[in-house]
Amino acid sequence: MLVVGEVVTDVVARHRTPLAYGTDTTARIRTLPGGAGANVACWAAWSGCPDVRLLARAGVESAGWHREALERAGVRALLAVDDEAPTATVIALVDAGAERTFLTDSGAVLRLTAEDVAPSVLDGVGRVHVSGYLLFAPGSRAATRLALRTAVERGVPVSVDPASAGFLGALGPKRFLEYAQGAELLVPNADEARLLSGLPEPGDAAAELSRRFPRVVVTLGAHGAVVAAGGEV
Repeated sequence: MLVVGEVVTDVVARHRTPLAYGTDTTARIRTLPGGAGANVACWAAWSGCPDVRLLARAGVESAGWHREALERAGVRALLAVDDEAPTATVIALVDAGAERTFLTDSGAVLRLTAEDVAPSVLDGVGRVHVSGYLLFAPGSRAATRLALRTAVERGVPVSVDPASAGFLGALGPKRFLEYAQGAELLVPNADEARLLSGLPEPGDAAAELSRRFPRVVVTLGAHGAVVAAGGEV
């Protein structure tokens, strides 16, 4: 499996009381390796996939740290090292109900280039998974669409995770659907599915999107997921 995605340095702040604007709020803070693409790759390796690769871009200051963490998790890290932009950083504010609010500095993530996508990275790959976050900027979009197109030409199935309702709304659902064309599986969460389909109910959204993509899985957090194919849930 090849994941075309991102590595991110996560600064996670868990606070049990509401944020006190303009002063201090007690929190438990940890710095961890993360990123949507890295998470998918690590879970795939943990689940028993025999050869998981992650294609991403990281800043020179922490590329080694991320590579070591990925390799410990059983992921082959194909990291392009950027000496001009730092690794992406996300500050995740997590409240007592586990609701997350993100402050995002994309850094090197969106600087992945078509030159980083060597044809050999798909050799022997049985599935390509794309983090849709890379479709939100021109440079990384070109690299991601090249990987998607090459996979489709080789008959390799592709899954796409839209990744961010906020960025998706800014880009526009129509453009995102065009960029993801050719994917065999779309995996949005409920908010992303609503934006992409224009329908409020996750089941209706999944059914509508499955008329464009062969399979759609709308994730619902603790409530599971809705799976649709051919317009039917």
